[in-house]
Parts: sequence; C-alpha cells; structure tokens
Amino acid sequence: MKIYQLYINGGYQTASSGKVADSLNPMTGEVYARVEQANKLDAKMALDSASKAFETWKNTGPTQRELILLKAADIISQRADELKELLIDESGSTIFKAGYETSHTPNFLRSMAGECRRVTGDTYPSDYPGVKSYSVRRPLGIVLAISPFNLPLLIGVRKVGWAIAAGNCVILKPSEVTPVVGLKIAEIFTEAGLPAGVLNVLPAQGEDLGDVLIADPRVKKVSFTGSTMVGQTIAKTCANYHTKVTLEMGGKNPLIVLNDADIDYAVNTAAFSNFFHQGQVCMSGSRIIVEAGIYDEFVHRLAEKVHGIKYGNPREADVIVGPLIRASQPEFIQEQIDLAVASGAKLLVGGSSEGSVYLPTLLVDVTQKMSIFSTECFGPVASVIKANDHHHAIEIANNSEYGLSASVLTNDLQKSMLMVDSLEAGMVHVNGPSIRDEPVVPFGGVKNSGLGREGGKFSMDEFTEIKWVTIQTGQQQYPF
Repeated sequence: MKIYQLYINGGYQTASSGKVADSLNPMTGEVYARVEQANKLDAKMALDSASKAFETWKNTGPTQRELILLKAADIISQRADELKELLIDESGSTIFKAGYETSHTPNFLRSMAGECRRVTGDTYPSDYPGVKSYSVRRPLGIVLAISPFNLPLLIGVRKVGWAIAAGNCVILKPSEVTPVVGLKIAEIFTEAGLPAGVLNVLPAQGEDLGDVLIADPRVKKVSFTGSTMVGQTIAKTCANYHTKVTLEMGGKNPLIVLNDADIDYAVNTAAFSNFFHQGQVCMSGSRIIVEAGIYDEFVHRLAEKVHGIKYGNPREADVIVGPLIRASQPEFIQEQIDLAVASGAKLLVGGSSEGSVYLPTLLVDVTQKMSIFSTECFGPVASVIKANDHHHAIEIANNSEYGLSASVLTNDLQKSMLMVDSLEAGMVHVNGPSIRDEPVVPFGGVKNSGLGREGGKFSMDEFTEIKWVTIQTGQQQYPF
C-alpha cells in the first residue's frame, strides 16, 4: 500500500509529525492509501517555500503562466483514466461522475490561462491639473485554499488555478477524506512546469492547521469550500487577522416547478439535481417546490423516476447513486427521514441504506416546520413541498438560511423573470438544474451559503489587490 508524503517546495517531503492517516475507500471501507499528516513545523516550511517562490512568481509574465495552465489541462486529459480510478476509489464517485469531473477540469484550466492577460486596471479623470490617475492590480501573496471532498479534482484545481493565474502562490489543504487527489494536483502542476514552492499541499485535519496558517501574516487570502459551520469559523478567524476570505458553503436549494412546466422534463431535472454524486453537492435542489395544479401528477412521475435509479457499486457503469463519503452519514440521514415521517411526510421511495449506500429516497408532503425542510442532508434525498401558487413558491423558497442556487421550471416568461428577481440566491437557473457551473461565471451564494464570487474575471479580482496610482505632471499648486 502506498504511503503519500506532504508536497512542499516542488516535491514530496516527510511530515515532521510522524503521523499517518488512512484514506478509506467509501464503498468497501478498506484502506485505499496512507497519508502523512502535516503539523505546525510543516506549515512553516510550506509558508517559507511559498514566500520565497512568490518573489519571482509575482513578476512572471502571462505567457509563462498561460503555458503552465494549458499544459496542466493537457496532462489531466491524458491521465483521465488514472484520475477516474482515483476519484472512484477515494471519493466514491460513480463512473459517470468521475468522467464528468475529469472532462470538465481541463476546460477550467484553459479558461484560467485566458484570464492571465486580463488582470487589468482603469484610468480615471482627475480634477487636478496635470494628474494622470489610474489603477493596477497586483497579486496578493500566499493564498490558503481549502477544498472539499465532493469534487476534489475540479474544485481543488479551480482554487489553485485561479490563484496562480493571478500571480499568487498557494498552500492547498485538501479534504481529510480525499487527500490523495490534492497531492495529485500538485504532481500535475509540477509536471506542467510550475516552479517549486508556488504550490504546496498539506494533508491534515482542518483544526490542526487552519488557525496556524491564517494567523501567519504572509497568508493574504483564504479560499474555502465546505460546510457552513466550518466556513463561519474560518471567517471569524480571518476577521481577527484582517485576512481576505471567499466562502462557498452549504445550501438547501429550491427547485420550483410551476403549473405550466413540462412535467417529464421537470422530473428529469429534479432527479439530476438531487441524485448527482449521491446528493453530496452544495447545489443539490433538495427542496422541490411544486405548484398545486400539477403536484399529484408530478409526484407520481417523480416516484417512478426515483424508483428506477440504480444504486450500489460505483464501478458498475449504470449506477447513479454510489456510497456516501463517511460511514456516519446514513445514520444522520435516517434520523432526518424518520423525523419527517413522524411529522406527517410520506415516504414514497427509499428510506434505508445498504452499507455505505443510502438508497435514492423521495419524501412528499414535506412542510416548512419539518427539520428536513431546512437541514442539509448531503445525501440522495429529495423532498417535495406543495405551493398554492407561484407567489407562495417564492415565499417557501426564501424561507431558508441558505441562498446558493435555485432552479425554476416554467414556460411563462413573466413568472420566470419575477422568480429571477425575487429568489434569494447567488445563482438562479430557469429551466435548468440547480447544479450548474462554468469557468467564467460569478459562482457563489448569499446568506449562509457564501461570501464573494469565484470564476473568470471575478476570481482575478478576488485574488488580486487593486492599487490607485497618480502621476503629477508639472507642479501642483497648494493652498499654503
């Protein structure tokens, strides 16, 4: 069995702690790999390495950064089969989901390469005679990137790539349950020609390193994707040290189906939005809000659809719902379902687990008073809520502490525009799934779902500091 070390200064290094953690296969529960764990001494080495590399990397021209990002994209495409195997074994990805991740990640890298030449400022008219007034953007320094388990390759690369495209150095802290994917990202960038120290990867338990790294004045920015609870803790820590932060956190996203929607299309959209990667996606549309006129028919057809979703071993080509990432998740999901049923919800499909696999589950007649209405299960559970009309649907949708993504199924232009304007979400998709991401868009949420935006020019703004510059030609006349 392979033992992975830390990735510091362009290569693998032994952890100072002497600690090793097991990375488990979620399906089998067997040890997939053993990974050395970083401590404070390792964090200091990574910070020193990144700090030294930044002195050169911040002035590296866009052509070199572009070439590295494009090369990394090609390497991922060439090593797609190997990476798919890793995603299946370490993160429990199905074959379909692993293929989605390995095919989309190179496109993000190519978009990042294109942004390298668009780190731009502005010129400003000045009331002072002879003054040339303009702004420039400069990289921040060291970025701490904290990535999640659910799309560890895509989101890990997204965090690293935008930061280095803007001229920063990065310390990547991958999820403790998918550390090998994070280390592979470093391998790929090194093979692509990224200089030593620009990217360092520190596998560890989050609480063991987070405060240490954020407290260091050389860390200028934290980019976090994960749970709302952890994100709020990170935000408070960043506030103590005046460190910039971008947060992409949890979601309990509404998927609204109005009376005029195509029911079959709405059913397929709801199924994809709920059961992609076992529902372990922050954008999952787990609150399906259906207008009363089509409620019964929609529920009937969705039940048929969910009943036909195959679950089990993620290595079987037609399996859609595979294992949950942690052994404790089925019990938590079961508690939420049992509470809902005890409060009057009807369980139409699923509602049980087989080992680490929770069966595709459909609950109907869910109300706003039930815990499952507001609690993010992070599993393959769809809840259907009846709305009296489209105004009531908006009210139900906005009754949430979260505001990440929302989906609206309707063929009524007027109602769709009302929904777009009224829904409290960072992203609204009309006649599409709640799960959607592209390289150039402002990805992020509101309320307890996030802070800031990442993607395209928005990432370049987030990962740079703007500086105002004036040049006085001639001499300014002073009043005294």
